[in-house]
Amino acid sequence: MGNIGVPELIIIFVVALIVFGPKKLPELGKSLGKGLAEFRRASNELKATIEEEVRTIEPETTSTYHSPVESTPAAPPPAPAPAVKSTQETNADVH
Repeated sequence: MGNIGVPELIIIFVVALIVFGPKKLPELGKSLGKGLAEFRRASNELKATIEEEVRTIEPETTSTYHSPVESTPAAPPPAPAPAVKSTQETNADVH
């Protein structure tokens, strides 16, 4: 289904004119226009509300996911292993 062109609009208008008559057609057009305006207003309000909610949620999620990592104290380095004496040094200490 494509867009409605001028020929299709003329056919719709003629059928509406036959079905509703020339006296009722202006009233129906006015009611349809009011309905479309109300629908447009309501959809714009909904869109604005959703955008506002997204803007208020964005800083919360940004701060949650990109918060700096708390610095934890580093573990102290391991104590140096005791020096192992070679057999020559051990023999020299004994003598």
